Amino acid sequence: MNIHEYQAKKLLANYGVAVPRGGVAYTAPESEAVAKDLGGPVWVVKAQIHAGGRGKGGGVKVVKSVEEVRETANKMLGMTLVTHQTGPAGKEVKRVYIEEGCDIARELYIGMLLDRATSRVTIMASTEGGMDIEEVAAKTPEKIIKVAIDPATGILPYHARKLAFGLKLEGKQVGSAVKFILGMYRAFIDLDASIVEINPLVVTGGGEVMALDAKMNFDDNSLFRHKDIEELRDEDEEDPAELEAARHDLNYIRLDGSIGCMVNGAGLAMATMDIIKLYGGEPANFLDVGGGATKERVTEAFKIILRDPNVEGILINIFGGIMRCDVIAEGVVAAAREVSLNVPLVVRLEGTNVDLGKKILADSGLPIVSADDLGDAAQKVVKAVKEAA
Repeated sequence: MNIHEYQAKKLLANYGVAVPRGGVAYTAPESEAVAKDLGGPVWVVKAQIHAGGRGKGGGVKVVKSVEEVRETANKMLGMTLVTHQTGPAGKEVKRVYIEEGCDIARELYIGMLLDRATSRVTIMASTEGGMDIEEVAAKTPEKIIKVAIDPATGILPYHARKLAFGLKLEGKQVGSAVKFILGMYRAFIDLDASIVEINPLVVTGGGEVMALDAKMNFDDNSLFRHKDIEELRDEDEEDPAELEAARHDLNYIRLDGSIGCMVNGAGLAMATMDIIKLYGGEPANFLDVGGGATKERVTEAFKIILRDPNVEGILINIFGGIMRCDVIAEGVVAAAREVSLNVPLVVRLEGTNVDLGKKILADSGLPIVSADDLGDAAQKVVKAVKEAA
């Protein structure tokens, strides 16, 4: 789960991480009131969307009067902000963050994430703040410092000092950075974060280390014990189809292809996507209906796939272990009738009650193509989509 910058800063501040003062606004008059409360002489108006690259897209403006704050907020609110992470469609700005200006002496980078190769929280830091860390890694990897934290000990002060010295901090800056990094790590662990990224991390003219921007993602599986964080969710920033899928306990991620997939089991779903690509197609989604899906859940899954206008064909690949093939077949038939199916549909069933499932599909009177195995299914759906194009 993602949250907005202003929400991340508030959470981090609770752990002693230094952030500039600021306030969120949903209207131009609200932005003016926040600016007056903060005091000047410089403010920064920031569009709040779940995407990076806001500054390059015109979503971050430095202004020098309360009137400019109001005017800038008025222009940003309602605009469609396009960045390299939003795609060409962009995202509508529905709230802005008004922040006090900052005396920036240096811009740095620091981020925390779980490194799955080592099964440890790894802290990455770089002197190249303000740049995409992927670009730094590609062009100047020697400028990235990494420290892996042993879960048995957790972070220790020397870890933070190593990072501070690697960032070429001096004097009082080191102490400020150590406090910052220790607080950031505690927030990461306590809140079950999956990513905490500060870019840029700035050193002020007074030698203080401060988060000028902040990004936090959380492990969805942990939200049951963080109801306060779950309440920060902004559904306007999420894909409507993915939200609808979550309501029905479906694991769905929209992709860019034209062949919709419905599979039971994450591993089988990924294998299905791979074999579609092997035979020249592109998957339109990842969709795992789970091992205990009901007829109603399968029906909803089918309808969610078809809501994607890019879907030109559907491949259903079910291995009936816990899941029964006849339940899947009933759901597919019910959904196909309800939505007036108008794209090729290929179904591969195997496992529990497979013969009954195939009979239900065959007796439905619907134009459903049966497949003998996964390779056969992928070839048939790719061919059907190409012929229909």
